[in-house]
Amino acid sequence: MEEARQSSDVAEHTARLLDGLRAFGANYTEFTGRFAAWLGLHSTDATALVEILYAEDQGAPLSPTRLSERLSLTSGATTNLLNRLERLGHIVRTREHADRRVVTLRSSSLIEEPAREFFGPFGERLEALVAQYPPEQLEQFENFLGDLRASMTALLAEQAPPPR
Repeated sequence: MEEARQSSDVAEHTARLLDGLRAFGANYTEFTGRFAAWLGLHSTDATALVEILYAEDQGAPLSPTRLSERLSLTSGATTNLLNRLERLGHIVRTREHADRRVVTLRSSSLIEEPAREFFGPFGERLEALVAQYPPEQLEQFENFLGDLRASMTALLAEQAPPPR
């Protein structure tokens, strides 16, 4: 009886967590869609720009190949997308690696201020929210998200995509 109740509790927690993550994902997609509209970009272009900005902020700028993987685009589609962003002055492609064939994607100085203006209020609200929780609880949540990501990454690696 106790085991069945615990199993039910785990299932209920799992459902609530997945619902919360799904809802956050939907809100985040809406938010980046609004960023796209605000800049007059296609949503995929704005998503790419956000990925480039985020990677750069994390100190790990993306290559076109890595961006292509993150967006699930072909190399040709990624090249076209990067050409559009470059023409608009939102990004630059640099060659910073010892191997000059390696291209690094960087945001341009023209997009930094608009990105800060748009995402600033979200960053402020997120920091205020995080400040409400004790460090131990935040560490548990970070661990959970890291484990969840690792679990999903492993599952994706195990499952080959269906043929087109």
